[in-house]
Amino acid sequence: MAGDAQAPDGADDLPEVDPDEALAELERRSARSTLGIRAPVALAGLAVVGLLAWQGRADVAYFFSPREPLTLGAEGAYLLEAIQPNRYVQLHGVPTQRGLYVDESGRASVIVGLRDSPFLVKRGPLPGEERVPGRAPPRPDQRPFGVRGRLLSREDAPAYAAAFDQLRGFGEVQPVKGELFLVVEGEKPGRDVVLALAMGLLSAFAAFNAWVLTRAVRGWLRPR
Repeated sequence: MAGDAQAPDGADDLPEVDPDEALAELERRSARSTLGIRAPVALAGLAVVGLLAWQGRADVAYFFSPREPLTLGAEGAYLLEAIQPNRYVQLHGVPTQRGLYVDESGRASVIVGLRDSPFLVKRGPLPGEERVPGRAPPRPDQRPFGVRGRLLSREDAPAYAAAFDQLRGFGEVQPVKGELFLVVEGEKPGRDVVLALAMGLLSAFAAFNAWVLTRAVRGWLRPR
């Protein structure tokens, strides 16, 4: 009869398809197909984070260092055995006869040595130390002074290599085992807002890439 529909030959031989299993297989294939992209990109992201962390390791270590200053003594009684680079320190001394004047992004600073010590100090100019265009730089204020700040070795302060060499050449400072140290006045641990923000962003970026990598690998290892 016309109303009796005939199934195509072989239709009864088609396997039954489980919708849930089909969806799971599709997800597995999708995960495997994207693994070749996700994993290398995530690994590259983690490598970038590691490189930036390594380059900024001294700043990060100082950010979390003790906030109580390490006392390094005063003129005639410096505690040279207590020197620890990349620490917040305090000391007192008599300035050298000559110093260097630097201008960093429009901000004037004076780098002066402490006589008969291995210490240089970078600080703001005192009254009477302001430079006048067309005139020779004034002599640093000769009154003894105390300072607190971050202690850096020459290796940790490559931007000031010329200052290390020039002040050493004046002959008023005394290196310890061939080394001089620079105290950057006013730089305290835990106060660098830009560094804190950068650490937060890098941590979030590293966590995201680790999550992407883990997700991709799990998809690739998931059994068929």
